[in-house]
Amino acid sequence: MTTVSTPGAEPPVVPAGQKPAAPTAPAPGGPGIRRVAIASCIGTTIEFYDFFIYGTAAALVFPTVFFPALGATAGTVASFATFAVAFIARPVGAMLFGHFGDRIGRKKTLVSTLLLMGISTLLIGLLPGAETIGVAAPIILVLLRFAQGFAVGGEWAGATLLTAEYAPPGKRGLYAMFPQLGPAIAFALSSATFLFTGLALGDTNEAFLNYGWRIPFLFSIVLVAIGLYMRLAIEETPVFRAESEARAAAPSEKRTLPFLDALRYQTKEILLSAGALAIMFAFFYMGTAYLTSYATKTLGFSRPFVLTVGIAASFVFGAAIVLSALYSDRVGRRRVIMISCGFSVVWALALFPLLDTGSPVAFVVGMMVTLAIFGIAYGPCGALLPEMFHTRYRYTGAGLGYNLAGVLGGAIPPMLAAPLAASYGGIAIGIMLSVLGVLSFVCTKALVETRDRAL
Repeated sequence: MTTVSTPGAEPPVVPAGQKPAAPTAPAPGGPGIRRVAIASCIGTTIEFYDFFIYGTAAALVFPTVFFPALGATAGTVASFATFAVAFIARPVGAMLFGHFGDRIGRKKTLVSTLLLMGISTLLIGLLPGAETIGVAAPIILVLLRFAQGFAVGGEWAGATLLTAEYAPPGKRGLYAMFPQLGPAIAFALSSATFLFTGLALGDTNEAFLNYGWRIPFLFSIVLVAIGLYMRLAIEETPVFRAESEARAAAPSEKRTLPFLDALRYQTKEILLSAGALAIMFAFFYMGTAYLTSYATKTLGFSRPFVLTVGIAASFVFGAAIVLSALYSDRVGRRRVIMISCGFSVVWALALFPLLDTGSPVAFVVGMMVTLAIFGIAYGPCGALLPEMFHTRYRYTGAGLGYNLAGVLGGAIPPMLAAPLAASYGGIAIGIMLSVLGVLSFVCTKALVETRDRAL
């Protein structure tokens, strides 16, 4: 098997005394890659749909339903704190599901993440509010949100590995793009579900707060059934089958945990990838969850208008993912992500002064540009992270880097945004994001290009 040369992975990634076996599994590529790409896209769409409807609900209804005694500002902060809980859970999920993904296979592990996400989301839709069961409501909400984050922590790495390990040489950016499209489709789908639910109820706050917000959560169980059907129909990746044969050929060799191997050989890559992708997460979750809240509560825009803008912005977001992923096959992952980081530093400072003009057009531009900048980085990272790690702990290493970035960029900024805006205005949020963009630029520059590495 071709050994991947990775920075920070010397001594060799194969443990001492273990001889790498030649792969006998089918080569990547072939007609099955299309089925795998579609299945990965559908799977991540469903998982992120479940994840995003929580963000939309956290912005629109959870402060009232689960934190009514705290008031508007404190209720919003508490609501987004539960939103952030999932990001704390994601690295834990990456370690656990990464372990099984590296030991028993990508496919079986992804079925488990999908089931956990679907059940957690369904239970949130059935959870009574604080007026009915008191303090138990927000406590249970936090636990279910943790389970959602736990599932997503294992989802992303497995879905991208499915496509990246199947992809033919020179087209890894193209095929690893398909699971990356899942969040864009999911954002459009979640926004549309809330929009149509509100329109069907006449957009009355009472009906929406009582039961309307629950419909998107309950609807997710139908999507989960579709996703399970698709995932059960695909085969394990050729790269993982070859690695399994290598392990079977040396049964007496000492086996270490994938998590420990990833930290032993490639701690630097895990930390740099987390720093490089932090601004990506910050822009996405600020653009989807926080701006939804900011537009309705601070700028006074109607819920249907904000949700419609979200649907339109998701198409811009998806187009940016496609173009940047394709371009990364030509010029490399690192360069494209650095372009996104550079744009983010400037745009972060301009975003809130633009929004605070109160113009609906300014909000449309703000949402679309924010998600486009995110999409430029998100397209290549589906190939970048799998290329950075050895097969034996690739699921774990890629998942850890990605989900640590989620903690740094997706958990902290949304929690800090509301109090910063209340105390210093929107420009304080822009400064925070700009500083994070500089950090990501520096970390990305420190990475080594991976485009031509063999998996």
